[in-house]
Amino acid sequence: MATLTRRTALILGGIGAAGVAIGGTVFAVTRPDATPGSSGVVSGHGLLEPTELSSVDGRLAVTLEQSRRQVTLAGREVRALSYNGGVPGPTLRVRAGDTLSVSLRNGLTEPSNLHVHGLHVSPENNGDNMFVTVEAGDTVDYEYVLPADHPPGVYWYHPHQHGSVADQVFGGLYGAIIVEDPTPLNISRERVLVISDVTLDGSGDIAQAIAMDTMSGREGELLLVNGQVNPALTARPGERERWRIVNACVSRYLSLRLDGQRMSLLAIDSGRFESAREVEDVVLAPGNRADLLVTAQTGTSVLRSLAYDRGAFGGMMGGGRAPTSADATVATLTVAGEPGAALDPVAAQPVPRDLRAATVTARRELVFAMGMGGGMGGGMMSATINGRVFDAARVDTTVQFASVEEWLLTNTSTLDHPLHLHVWPMQIVEERGQAVETVRWQDVVNVPANGSVRVRIAFDDFSGRSVYHCHILDHEDSGMMGVIYTYPPRV
Repeated sequence: MATLTRRTALILGGIGAAGVAIGGTVFAVTRPDATPGSSGVVSGHGLLEPTELSSVDGRLAVTLEQSRRQVTLAGREVRALSYNGGVPGPTLRVRAGDTLSVSLRNGLTEPSNLHVHGLHVSPENNGDNMFVTVEAGDTVDYEYVLPADHPPGVYWYHPHQHGSVADQVFGGLYGAIIVEDPTPLNISRERVLVISDVTLDGSGDIAQAIAMDTMSGREGELLLVNGQVNPALTARPGERERWRIVNACVSRYLSLRLDGQRMSLLAIDSGRFESAREVEDVVLAPGNRADLLVTAQTGTSVLRSLAYDRGAFGGMMGGGRAPTSADATVATLTVAGEPGAALDPVAAQPVPRDLRAATVTARRELVFAMGMGGGMGGGMMSATINGRVFDAARVDTTVQFASVEEWLLTNTSTLDHPLHLHVWPMQIVEERGQAVETVRWQDVVNVPANGSVRVRIAFDDFSGRSVYHCHILDHEDSGMMGVIYTYPPRV
């Protein structure tokens, strides 16, 4: 299998401008002798994975309790938001055809709700309905029925209360969802890696965003994996690990590289490839996920996130650049000992659906822009789609059930904007005016600064009202979101 170039790997990740490595700086300054609760952070401890809850006989019923409490982050005792006392929350494992029931108990002092990011489930009633509000102290029961042909892969859940999404996710409210493969893959072990970032103030609280953070999209000072800084992973030579990676950062792009190890990409988001593709690195926009195989080679390797330049915000409050962090250490993998048992190659997967030859029933354009004034009031930032800020009472886009549409995503601003469409994944068919020759399905598609992407969408299975938005969550909270309504099928 031919090794992909770095440029090709970036394209596979569905992003525009390439990340650039600058130096070898570790993002978080760590003190190995620090103890939990001290002013320093603790790194290098063994990887911890979230609690896992799995479906039985076609059903998984869970309670998720949101609260603000003391948790351990980066080896420090921190007052953060959490699901069931953990950051991340529990990993939920289900299968195609299952019913996932979630009782969300809001123990916060402000409203919240729940979004199952990437799942192809109904947006109506108590399904993946972001228009539901769970008031402080209240409980709402959600139910998600997965279709029998739901794609396997890694998904995630987080709040979606407009105006406070970025604060609540940055505060610690996120967790992984795994839809299992119908036939298990031949691997040595599986790991769930939920990557997030956070900034802590001197009193051990999560720092509040300032105006500049809201404009550019906040990036935290500490990069975390399952709440840890630079956790340690171990394996034996020849073992094949499956890494389920979630980019749960509010605004940070992850350009992941693991020198010295063999990496094969199974999927981005729910878009499983027919066969695993060898890559040198994988780029994930905020909200993207990667399903990655790592075949262990003897030695010690550092999983790094290389710097990514996501643009500038010229013309707004004097202009400036979005944060461009130096290379960040994510985790360290040590491979030693007797070789692991030999494994057969991973079997080919089903051929993915291809809409390039489908009949297109409608074409439309979404234009992403940022400026001053507009719906946010004089002198404030305006983050718009087609010139309008979000209004929950307005429908921006109407589509027909079972139709195939082609959307041109145009970014007139000088910052990248990753578009997330709820419920229905998107097939990327064109980037920067060039046709995409492979089948690539994603539910978060990066639209590069001053660039464009063309996608096709099959509005199958579900009708009702949902949303699309920029997944730099500060931009979504500022109004870069639209309402989409799918008409029910004709009887």
